[in-house]
Amino acid sequence: MPDTIAQIRSSVDSLTEQFDIIAHNLANVSTAGYKRRCTVFSRLLDSQLRNSATGSNGEVALDGALDFSQGDIVETGRRLDFAIYGKGFFVVETPGGQLYTRNGVFHINQNGQIVDSDGRIIAGQAGPIVIPSTIGVSQIHVSTDGTVIGDGTVIGSFRLVDFGDNEDKLVSAGANCFQVPEDIQPAVAENVVVKQAYKEASNVKMMDELVNMITVSRLYEANMNFVSAQKEASDSIMEVAMG
Repeated sequence: MPDTIAQIRSSVDSLTEQFDIIAHNLANVSTAGYKRRCTVFSRLLDSQLRNSATGSNGEVALDGALDFSQGDIVETGRRLDFAIYGKGFFVVETPGGQLYTRNGVFHINQNGQIVDSDGRIIAGQAGPIVIPSTIGVSQIHVSTDGTVIGDGTVIGSFRLVDFGDNEDKLVSAGANCFQVPEDIQPAVAENVVVKQAYKEASNVKMMDELVNMITVSRLYEANMNFVSAQKEASDSIMEVAMG
């Protein structure tokens, strides 16, 4: 019995974590460039549903990962919105080091630098991209390779990077950004297209997440019902023993 209860507790903890991940995905269904967090259940997931009536061992194996699949490219008409089509990231400069994002909703700060929604500088190939005060937003054109042109003059170019086989080493760093261990260096992104006045939508599929949430809820309920049944059985045995 103690082993069974420990397994059930582990299962419930894992299912609670899964529920939180699904809820976070759903909360970001409209966040530009958001990459869903996925959790892969072992084969025991299906067997637990089938065997819950007879009492499974409650074990669920979890393996967290980020899903970097392409989100839909949505036209916004805003000149400082940019979407990357293909495998690549914009580089965000922060005091703690470089971060990487697919969210291309940018702005221009008081120094004329292109920044993200939190005011952090977006890296160019030769440093920050500075828009001269004489150039209006409507005069800014960005070509498909990330070159920034203002009123016909090249101003700079976005630094676009890719991690190839090391993409799975990226971890969430908050504010829709990612980071990697210091020993991993990004490569120049190839075969990517930058689209101006577009943004990449979240790759969360609401219906899939809702189905996952229902599945997790059913598994949670099955575990709790099993615990309740075991408690009732124990109480009955104690009543008989006590006369």
